[in-house]
Amino acid sequence: LVELFLSELPKRIESINAAFREGDAATLTRLTHQLRGASAGYGFPTLGTAAGEIEDRLRSLGKAAAPLALARVSAEINTLIDLCRRASAA
Repeated sequence: LVELFLSELPKRIESINAAFREGDAATLTRLTHQLRGASAGYGFPTLGTAAGEIEDRLRSLGKAAAPLALARVSAEINTLIDLCRRASAA
């Protein structure tokens, strides 16, 4: 199951990047929520923590602030993507 999780990380990265580029805060919130839960279950707590921080930040800023929310999580998105790439390469 861990191998399956790792093999799906590139697709998750692609989906997160797409949602971010499209300015889709709702989808980005959903994707980070899913990654948060799956990461912890498969033994990747650092990924889960990074995804959770993004999810929490987006939720705290709310729907009305979607463009601002995305701008504020840009660095965190890059960190999460880097962590995912490193995990899938290991």
